[in-house]
Amino acid sequence: MTTDERFDNVVYHDRMVEMRDGTRLATDVYRPADPETGDPISEPRPALLVRTPYDKRAYDRVETQGRWYAKRGYVVAMQDVRGRYASEGEFYLLKNEAEDGADTVEWLADRPFVDGQVGTMGTSYMAWVQNALATQKPEGLSAMFVNQGGANAWEATLRHNGAFELRWLTWAFTLGGGFAKRCLEDPDLQRRMAAVDMRDLLADEPVLEGQSPLANLPNYEEYLFDYLTTEGSDEHWDDPSINFEAHYDEMADVPAVYSGGWYDSYTKATIDNFEAVTDHLESDQFLIVGPWTHGGQDTWTRTFSGDIDFGRDAIVDHLETKLRFFDHYLLGKDSWADQPRVQYFRMGTHESTDVRNRRLHHGGAWESADDWPLPGTEFTKYFLHDDQSLSRERPTNDAGTTTYDFDPHDPVPTVGGNCSSYYTFEPRDESIEEYPLRERRRVSITGRGGYDQRTKPSTAGANPPYGPLENRSDVVSFKTPPLSDRVEIAGPIRVRLFAATDAPDTDFTAKLIDEYPPSAEYPEGFALNISDSICRARYRGYRRTEDFVEPGEVYEFYMEPYPSANVFQPGHRIRLDISSSNYPRYDVNHNTGGPLYGDREYQVATNTIHHNEEYPTHVELPIRP
Repeated sequence: MTTDERFDNVVYHDRMVEMRDGTRLATDVYRPADPETGDPISEPRPALLVRTPYDKRAYDRVETQGRWYAKRGYVVAMQDVRGRYASEGEFYLLKNEAEDGADTVEWLADRPFVDGQVGTMGTSYMAWVQNALATQKPEGLSAMFVNQGGANAWEATLRHNGAFELRWLTWAFTLGGGFAKRCLEDPDLQRRMAAVDMRDLLADEPVLEGQSPLANLPNYEEYLFDYLTTEGSDEHWDDPSINFEAHYDEMADVPAVYSGGWYDSYTKATIDNFEAVTDHLESDQFLIVGPWTHGGQDTWTRTFSGDIDFGRDAIVDHLETKLRFFDHYLLGKDSWADQPRVQYFRMGTHESTDVRNRRLHHGGAWESADDWPLPGTEFTKYFLHDDQSLSRERPTNDAGTTTYDFDPHDPVPTVGGNCSSYYTFEPRDESIEEYPLRERRRVSITGRGGYDQRTKPSTAGANPPYGPLENRSDVVSFKTPPLSDRVEIAGPIRVRLFAATDAPDTDFTAKLIDEYPPSAEYPEGFALNISDSICRARYRGYRRTEDFVEPGEVYEFYMEPYPSANVFQPGHRIRLDISSSNYPRYDVNHNTGGPLYGDREYQVATNTIHHNEEYPTHVELPIRP
């Protein structure tokens, strides 16, 4: 028992909380208890709420959320969201979470053993639901710790500048459909879901409605194809459960922490939320960004992301950090007074290429600031040139171009990055009865975090000859000379790409890379991905209605690779890779101008990058003051 464990705890399982439409959601309530008698204490206490689609009874949630915070004096409510596990209703990804969350907060605040204050916490889906309920301003909501959640599902995280993030397709089959209530109750259906290898399903894209095992779960198939095929102008994309950006003026004005990771799938959304609520609200708002990939407290306790290591300074105690925040704002303790408004991890401080824990030791250190972007940031443009160089010098020629062919049958494979939920279940010979899905290992299809940008036989979608992505004919790399001085970035990254295509629609991608020089440890160097983005031509400029391009005309394709903080050391090169696919991180554009998803026709697109005086394609980097 630590010194903070003042209480025992007692749990009341499956309290059925009625929503405004009569649907009842199963909620486990953990209460602080007298350590001598085991009885719940009579004094009303603040409550913490976690709403999850991942089983409120899972061991890690029980031990590190329910019991852990109850032993420190909080009432903790753990709820299965609508249609999942013990809760009633039909599950529809993200929908209903604003209203259901608000109803639950008000129910919890009204319990006689709660002092009227409710804090919310959780990661990923459990972060989405917090922002969603905050748009309803429920009575009792008093503080939020939002770890790695969305902001505007159309702009980034569900669709991304028009393209679809295929993690939501893989999620529908694995973490979603694999644990649907019907699937959990029907071993034969669970057996069919377990037999799906997502790598094969993705390779045979597009998935067609009614022609996959997901057809056995009609509500899951319905929501998936709604997100795949619904036009951006549809009001579907303005629902407060999936687009908080459209409802910032309606957000509850309560203290909040927005936390995330540089290699998280929600990096941009996390920072977008922090910047927006800071402008809209009066209460204290905080930002914490580590070098982490997607996930909860386990990612905060790792020193690595993908194939790079940052050292022990990267480790932060997630549980204690949240406790200090809630103790300060719900219990009135002086436990958060010294917390900087912005705390971020500066990656890349290590100056050699030694290996730590079988990974490239990239290094890093924590920094603090009063605002984000950092005051005094020098937004500096690096321009693309004919010789495939990247420099601060603006091009002066009048006809510089680079052309490549993009074949949608052979997309550029994803090698790590800001990925999450690109899973398939490990194949097993044992039956579902012997080895159920909840016990099976989930295999990552893409990897997550920083990787040397080269393919291997294990890389999904890669074909021989394997090797550096920049060797592909459809990847064009622009790079600086080896740096004589270090260049440090911290903040948003912007790419303005001027290009033309001979197709009615295509995609363009941009990837920022920290290119290590050759060394004894890495004889061919190490091309470390920092951040990436994509732009679908018909939705360029974050359009929400289709606007197809005219073949041969030059357009601007604006992209926002996710924000980052990295030191490019002397001898390294800053590199920008331009292409037209990154698969399966994003769905592949068939270049035909066909339907948003489900097109069975393919066309090779000839795409031309313009980098000249009239069309100065560039990446804008946030140089740290």
